[in-house]
Amino acid sequence: MNNVSAAKRLIRSLDLTSLNVGDTKAAITELCRRAATPVGNTAAVCVYAPFVPTALKTAPQGVKIATVVNFPDGGYDLKTTEHEIKKALKAGADEIDAVLPYKNLLAGEEETCRTFLLMCRNACLSHTLKIIIESGELKSTSLIKKASQMVIDAGADFIKTSTGKTKVSATPEAANAILEVIKANDGKVGFKASGGIKTTEDAKKYLVLAEAILGAGWPAPDKFRIGASSVLADLLKTIEQGY
Repeated sequence: MNNVSAAKRLIRSLDLTSLNVGDTKAAITELCRRAATPVGNTAAVCVYAPFVPTALKTAPQGVKIATVVNFPDGGYDLKTTEHEIKKALKAGADEIDAVLPYKNLLAGEEETCRTFLLMCRNACLSHTLKIIIESGELKSTSLIKKASQMVIDAGADFIKTSTGKTKVSATPEAANAILEVIKANDGKVGFKASGGIKTTEDAKKYLVLAEAILGAGWPAPDKFRIGASSVLADLLKTIEQGY
């Protein structure tokens, strides 16, 4: 797969993201404008919940509106997180990115995590649910795989690597572990890499890895996403220069 063809595919699987403390309606409007590219729209825009109405009004037709809950700390508060989910969906969000209470998992509190995951699934109804396992904090392959299996068992639609707010975000090693668990579960759950992905080369690693593990036809936008804010410019540059 050459870089140009990879870049085109990656743009269509991109969750174009802005999750900054200083975000404004103008910044989100500009983000949504960039979601329409000469080679097609991005899969989604991902914004904080207060900006969901702005994104809904300004994103190109067909681009999903994603938002985050219990973000970035992954706190375990069922009532608050359930309220956040329902409020975001009522505002028009299509997709919810929730953070696994990974600190509870690190403390061995697996049932707490399962209860949280099931609540998120029920609150999302038929909307897309992505669960951020914060793989950089879990560190060990065995714990990353355990978290991934828990997410699948709860009926989530995607396993997402990271919030992008910790010291270690997405890594090919963590992605490999997650994708192996997805493969063991018949590839029925999607994968999203996020955090620290800034170049075509960065993003392409995850596309190549997903194809190697799950097959050439698997990494389509309904199963494969890249969450990033700055990579779009480099993907478009790659396409423009033709290599």
